[in-house]
Amino acid sequence: MTMHLTLLGDSIFDNFAYTEGRPAVIDHVRRHLPAGWSASLQAVDGSVAADVPRQVGLMPAQTTHLALSVGGNDALASLSRLSAPSTTVMASLQVLADIQAGFARSYRAALAAVLASGRPLVVCTIYDHVPGLTAPLRAALSLFNDVIVREALRHDLQVVDLRQVCTEPADYAQSSPIEPSSSGGDKVAAALARAVAPVSGRLGS
Repeated sequence: MTMHLTLLGDSIFDNFAYTEGRPAVIDHVRRHLPAGWSASLQAVDGSVAADVPRQVGLMPAQTTHLALSVGGNDALASLSRLSAPSTTVMASLQVLADIQAGFARSYRAALAAVLASGRPLVVCTIYDHVPGLTAPLRAALSLFNDVIVREALRHDLQVVDLRQVCTEPADYAQSSPIEPSSSGGDKVAAALARAVAPVSGRLGS
């Protein structure tokens, strides 16, 4: 059986605009996947979790496996709320709880759409070693990653923890530090290939 991996989500996968003409994540994925595999890109730069169901509807018919990386833009959209004044620590925690709950609803809906396709799925966390990222914002990202990991565990999904993959400044694009560089994309692609291969092995057993 021919295997085909389709990438869903945002610019973590759709990073060609930030690689200065060097290979993007999809190019690296095709190189890292085992012989006999192919791959396609359905992720779109700027997407949020609510955009994922549409991407699922557009995936190639030959898709056998899926990878999802989304949530970073949802986090960016919460910056104004995170920067708003607060009167007490408890009030601030309530804001964080509301932000997390909103993302959880969106992410669960995205996962439901992907899982309804019946294909094996690998999900990615949001990396948090972005150059210049402050400690408070790194803490805020943990709220989003908590949702991703919890939902992945609930559905027994493979997880690629990008917090452990893109750990060096060179992993991020010079033109836009929140995006993966070509070398960072290479790391992401290698991690995806390692995660997907055991899935294919189980299917063939």
